[in-house]
Amino acid sequence: MSERLSIFPLPGAILFPGLRLPLHIFEPRYRALVGDALVRDRRIAMIQPQRPVENAPLYSIGCVGRIADIETMDDGRYNLVLEGEVRFRIIRELDVTTAFRQVEAELLDDGDAVLSAVERAGFELEARRFADRQGYSVDWESVSRLDDESLINGVSQIATFDPASKQALLEAPDITQRCELLIQLMQFYGQRDGDDDRVTLQ
Repeated sequence: MSERLSIFPLPGAILFPGLRLPLHIFEPRYRALVGDALVRDRRIAMIQPQRPVENAPLYSIGCVGRIADIETMDDGRYNLVLEGEVRFRIIRELDVTTAFRQVEAELLDDGDAVLSAVERAGFELEARRFADRQGYSVDWESVSRLDDESLINGVSQIATFDPASKQALLEAPDITQRCELLIQLMQFYGQRDGDDDRVTLQ
């Protein structure tokens, strides 16, 4: 089954199921998008354009978010928080008269978001190494209490990877493959330059 979704194509803004994304809405077309969402189902579909230009082609996979919190400002702008619900795959973009773009999309069932004990342990070990290399302070006791989906999606969303890497994480078909890719990215991004101790992609 397919659904009609109103989309917010924003470069570098990635939303994962179960996670939250704060947004400041100021452009008239996206203020119209928020207003429309508020009178319907409070849902906005986040997706990245392939290039940061007007009406650029879209990546095929995004995430539907529901407006969880919203502040309406006197000049019509919004501060809001989207809560990720479900990933979607674009079937086709629709020809519409609205100021914002709309698509026909298939909602994706991610199935059981559970890692094996070995996968979970391997991820936490690599995450500790990555955090140590980057100088991050992490409450590992709190991390250990997170369920697998919250942990993997949470790190995928907040990690300082480039937008293409985060898009690849979003497109991973299940939590196990997302975990494997995340480990590879942490190893890749965590390399240091021997001369000046900077993080490199070499």
